[in-house]
Amino acid sequence: MARDHTRRRALAVIGTAGGIALAGCTGGGNGGDGNETNNESDDGMGDGEMGDGEMDDNETEDETDEPMANVRVAHLSPDAPNVDVYVGGDPVLEDVPYRAVSDYLELAAGTYQVMITAAGDSDTVVFDEELEIPEGEFTIAALGELSEENQPFAPSILEDDVSDPGDNARVRLVHASPDAPAVDVTAGGGETVLFEGAEFGDAATTEVPGGEYTLEVRPATENNDGDVVGTFDVAPEGGSVYTAFAVGYLQPDSAPADEAFDLEVVMDA
Repeated sequence: MARDHTRRRALAVIGTAGGIALAGCTGGGNGGDGNETNNESDDGMGDGEMGDGEMDDNETEDETDEPMANVRVAHLSPDAPNVDVYVGGDPVLEDVPYRAVSDYLELAAGTYQVMITAAGDSDTVVFDEELEIPEGEFTIAALGELSEENQPFAPSILEDDVSDPGDNARVRLVHASPDAPAVDVTAGGGETVLFEGAEFGDAATTEVPGGEYTLEVRPATENNDGDVVGTFDVAPEGGSVYTAFAVGYLQPDSAPADEAFDLEVVMDA
């Protein structure tokens, strides 16, 4: 296809760090699709009262200095069943479905034993390892397939940038479609190249003015002009942060699960 216009490349592709993924818990952090955490105390004490053993001001200050992490989880493995998630041997999530993405859950930075099982079947374990969560904001995403027909099940930790994007909207693409090749994502009939050469497991970020866009997903080519395999209408708002998860199969009829290619967009902040 001849192209006589100037393309605007707007991002750099960033590989994801290795790790684990969970899915769909509730938590209190920056936006998302899960339920909000109730931070109110239920200990029966009113404002300004001090119970036995309550920390003094110095102790409170020391505790707030502890490194904290905000973590959300996403179930992006299309042929995996609903799952239960255990942290430190305690169940924290139950019956989590495919494509569920949680709010952020605040926890102390550190190392945790994390186990993922089929929902209601603790003997069917798909992951059981120690996971180190550093300080900051992260999405833990379950990628790949249990069947390993196209991609092996390989959970990953994605570092989230939830800082204020100013007047623009910050949008991140996560390629989680097991049978899709590397992709370019364009808008305006190919006039604007938003994401270029994103391979399975990659994350890529760009910033755009708030407004309405039709995203065009294409197999990656040198000139970003591959045939469009899917279009998606989005309307990011200025000052907000989003992640768009490319999920499902390009050819669901011959895939391990009948989950068609789609874009799951969530607001991060």
